[in-house]
Amino acid sequence: MQTLRLRRRPVRPTRPSATPSQALAQWSFARRNNANKASVHADAPFASGAFRWVAKGTYTAGERQGQQCVAKWFKTGVVYESTFFQKDIQAVERAQLIVDEFNGAGIVNNTIEPPRDDPPPLFVQYGSQFRQGGRLQARTFYLWLQKHLVEPYIEGFVKWNSNSGAIFGSTAWDDLMQALSHFSYHASGGQFVLCDLQGGLYLDGTVVLTDPVILSRQRTYGVTDLGPEGITTFFARHQCNKYCREHWTKPNDRSIHFKLSQGTTMVGLR
Repeated sequence: MQTLRLRRRPVRPTRPSATPSQALAQWSFARRNNANKASVHADAPFASGAFRWVAKGTYTAGERQGQQCVAKWFKTGVVYESTFFQKDIQAVERAQLIVDEFNGAGIVNNTIEPPRDDPPPLFVQYGSQFRQGGRLQARTFYLWLQKHLVEPYIEGFVKWNSNSGAIFGSTAWDDLMQALSHFSYHASGGQFVLCDLQGGLYLDGTVVLTDPVILSRQRTYGVTDLGPEGITTFFARHQCNKYCREHWTKPNDRSIHFKLSQGTTMVGLR
């Protein structure tokens, strides 16, 4: 069990260019740690990706004390760790702005089924950087004062689409998530696509997104940002549904550059 302490100066992501109308200071649908200490089972990761481990833990101080959390950190040999962390946070920042705008557009309130008097909005998970003190040997890697991204644990994990355009499920919420990806392109003037949508779908209808991917024209959001070719590939496979609006724009070029994958497709770091 490793004890993680929140840095005294939490890292605030650099404000991205072409910021939508919602200022960062006015974020209203962010799900944050609200904690300054956590114990994590770093010796027993329950999930991993191409370059990152994920382990469960428990908040031990702060408003979320006693609640479950997850910690994510990069595997040994990832030489761009600080860059990856920054790109991750910037992607969450951009996703937050898009989701705030999506919630503000009233699409959830007006269309989600079954109808509710007070439909819950979408939320974006926003992690904080923790640092670990001490050393741990787990499997074949060591952790030594390594950065972790810690965020609240998500119940009922669901994946709705991938950054190569794979689609999962056909419920109202599944369709709404595909519409969110389409909306992100339209609302950003064709600059971004919010995708690889995954997270928790709670019993009260609340959706919490985590680990979002942003596809951008300039490929500014790291190894999962497939750039303009990713945008055209995504829309080549996107099928509009009843939650998409007829006036929402699409790219004229909808050619396929990446093979369909249910996982997250990655390209080399620039």
